[in-house]
Amino acid sequence: MQTSSDRHEYPAHWEADVVLRDGGTARIRPITVDDAERLVSFYEQVSDESKYYRFFAPYPRLSAKDVHRFTHHDFVDRVGLAATIGGEFIATVRYDRIGADGTPASAPADEAEVAFLVQDAHQGRGVASALLEHIGAVARERGIRRFAAEVLPANNKMIKVFTDAGYTQKRSFEDGVVRLEFGLEPTDRSMAVQYAREQRAEARSVQRLLAPGSVAVVGAGRAPGGVGRSVLDHLRDTGFTGRLYAVNKALGEGEEELGGVAAFRSVRDIDGPVDLAVVAVPAERVPEIVTECGEHGVQGLVVVSAGYAESGPDGRERQRALVRQARSYGMRIIGPNAFGVINTSPDVRLNASLAPHMPRPGRIGLFAQSGAIGVALLSRLHRRGGGVTGVTGVSTFVSSGNRADVSGNDVLQYWYEDPDTDVVLMYLESIGNPRKFTRLARRTAAAKPLVVVQGARHGAGPRGHAVRATRLPHATVSALLRQAGVIRVDTITELVDTGLLLARQPLPAGPRVAILGNSESLGLLTYDACLAEGLRPHPPLDLTTAASAADFHAALSRALADDTSDAVVVTAIPAVGEGSVGDAALAQALRSAAAATPSKPVLVVHVELGGLAEALSAATSTAPQAPAPVPPTRATPAPRPRADTASATAPPPPEGAHLIPAYPAAERAVRALAQAVAYGQWRRDAADPGKVPEYDDIDERGAAALIEGLLSRGQGLTLGTDETCDLLGTYGIHVHRALPAPDPGTAAEAARTLGHPVALKATAPHLRHRADLGGVRLDLADEEQLRRAYSELTELFGAPEELRPVVQRMAPRGVDTVVRAVIDPAAGAVLSFGLAGPPSQLLGDMAHRLIPVTDRDATSLVRSIRTAPLLFGWRGSAPVDTPALEELMLRVSRLVHDHPEVVAVTLEPVVVAPRGVSVLGASVRLAPPPARDDLGPRTLPAY
Repeated sequence: MQTSSDRHEYPAHWEADVVLRDGGTARIRPITVDDAERLVSFYEQVSDESKYYRFFAPYPRLSAKDVHRFTHHDFVDRVGLAATIGGEFIATVRYDRIGADGTPASAPADEAEVAFLVQDAHQGRGVASALLEHIGAVARERGIRRFAAEVLPANNKMIKVFTDAGYTQKRSFEDGVVRLEFGLEPTDRSMAVQYAREQRAEARSVQRLLAPGSVAVVGAGRAPGGVGRSVLDHLRDTGFTGRLYAVNKALGEGEEELGGVAAFRSVRDIDGPVDLAVVAVPAERVPEIVTECGEHGVQGLVVVSAGYAESGPDGRERQRALVRQARSYGMRIIGPNAFGVINTSPDVRLNASLAPHMPRPGRIGLFAQSGAIGVALLSRLHRRGGGVTGVTGVSTFVSSGNRADVSGNDVLQYWYEDPDTDVVLMYLESIGNPRKFTRLARRTAAAKPLVVVQGARHGAGPRGHAVRATRLPHATVSALLRQAGVIRVDTITELVDTGLLLARQPLPAGPRVAILGNSESLGLLTYDACLAEGLRPHPPLDLTTAASAADFHAALSRALADDTSDAVVVTAIPAVGEGSVGDAALAQALRSAAAATPSKPVLVVHVELGGLAEALSAATSTAPQAPAPVPPTRATPAPRPRADTASATAPPPPEGAHLIPAYPAAERAVRALAQAVAYGQWRRDAADPGKVPEYDDIDERGAAALIEGLLSRGQGLTLGTDETCDLLGTYGIHVHRALPAPDPGTAAEAARTLGHPVALKATAPHLRHRADLGGVRLDLADEEQLRRAYSELTELFGAPEELRPVVQRMAPRGVDTVVRAVIDPAAGAVLSFGLAGPPSQLLGDMAHRLIPVTDRDATSLVRSIRTAPLLFGWRGSAPVDTPALEELMLRVSRLVHDHPEVVAVTLEPVVVAPRGVSVLGASVRLAPPPARDDLGPRTLPAY
């Protein structure tokens, strides 16, 4: 630790784990006086060329003076950070604050020189880029706004680190040295670079877990059964294409195989690299195994062992220690308490899970935090009878257990660019970082559908999940997810129903639905279901129970060719009698008609037509498949036949057949279609998200100065009336001032100052915004009316000291609304809107958008509430000025986005008149901004 003469305590919040370009991890932390030996050892492993590039001269070793200088920092004007793996340095970066003349300086000087040194063995892994992000964030925290770096022209790697970072730069060349100067304020380009690097690194870290070249199962039992041995058997029986090893500490002398797989007593004994280790030993033995794996160079772990955070406080601490230990070796973890991972790619064939069978390869990526739900989802995807048919298979499956490290965010990064995944299905019981999840979801949903069901919506999440606390209700979080393009469903049945439709059918161009079939009643049920889901169905076409396969083909072809329909739902019931249509013939007729017009989705609602369902889905079942052909040997026994193998071998449809999902109930089919319609509209809207407007009258610097002065009084405060009006005024938000009226005379004086007509309001907490209780008197045209109203209020509700009356100039009549903005610790900045009073308070009729809000967001926000018709001339009333309301919300959004110290804003009521808006009440709360925010450097969740 630092000595007493240092100016600041050790900044523990600068410590962070990061994912590097190749998917490995490293820890970044401040350098202290205790690191002298580590620094010397690190420097000895750096090549002479790298030393020359750092010091511009041969510099074979560090002197004692150098070591002292590079390990003694005040954490303000002199800061050094190190990237470490296994506790040892692999790279360092430091800055020294300088003045205008280039000499050492202190604040208020806001420039610093920065320099890096990366061990040669770790160059090319993105270490320097990660360090630049973190040293930049540290510098901004300490009041430094610019970095300067001097680099030799031949040091192209380091020049590229600076130029690729995306900051605004100035470059010069003098005395044989390239001098780079750049500001540290994040720019759109620097954030885009950071997010792109984050995506590549995290996707690569997941890819190393899902496509390993070699796997070791640690804890595989000597006899069949048990968790470890089951995983080993599943890997072997499904034909894993890489090298497979079993590890069992209790192996006897001379035992070299378990179940035909090469076996060892320790990971250290394996002759060759191990990419992935599946850990299935008691929790107390896991640290020993992690050490073995880390020292052997294992890249990642799947920990199926239980006994961690799900078991209580001791287990939670055990889980924290597990993550810290694994990351210290550069490894990532799925789990603990995980069900496992599956990759159906024929090049991998990985079933490192407790699932006994490999699902058929397909285009759906599946993520489940719960193992039990993961099993249920896999089962539903491959089940034929009694459920959804017309199915497709799975590309990859991840069940994360306690998700102590790898989470749904990481897997989303992988699936975003995975060419084998077209649709993503996720079962989430908690969202550890909603702000990041919505950012990733928005990007993913723009490329491929993302369907999510949330468990534990009405209570605490699972005990094993460490999540940030959020003050937002579940309905608000769901609304924010939908804004990001997430298809939110309520059950795993809906998750599968929607996912299967999106996996094999095009997105509908709109909500118009054609309905046809051989049952009038089933058609009417489908029609009613469409109306209930907000779709626009055409009257059902009844083909009668005598309809033939040719009749279905002709009717479906006409419906698909009709420009007034965007999707078609076909209903079918069993027909009885000679000449009735057969299942296979009907399936062929529907597939061929759909294939002729592949631009519109087709769904089938069937009743007790198992044969039709099977015929429609014959080529796409995810029923368990036979393992890849492998010659039986002692090391790889011939697979045992299973009773259900026949169900997986239904004859395939003709080449090029159009695959149609079929549903056992109209409501399920229509609900899935409605989700697809809404998602299709979101995709079209997302192509033009709008822009954040600029307003010439916004005084951003003036607001910053006000905020700085106000916060100098304390850590957090709610502003007074005058301060609130002044701050909001810098952003063009003008509040009708309310003057206190502690007695009738003062009230009369206030009215003369403001000008009649005025309103008299009681602002006591139990009467505020409650006009229905009689605490407000409006349109007081003169002093006599004002004094009479004052007397009535005091007689009804008590003394002025209790009522806290105020006088306010009358605003034009209109619709009372409320606009709120809040910075939630988990979800980030959120803008909310609704009508004031019972609609928002009693019915919860509020709409929400993430900040910063674009002009399109503001327009949709106004129209998203159920009571929106009141703003647009409902029942002959005058429409109000919604463009002015939208501008007000955009200004509030800008204020909160530009100044993270503004943690809460409430404007209530906001009266929206036919011309203009009037803000009659406002409150603002300030607090110091967090040291790190969403604009900060890449980090993994802290443990």
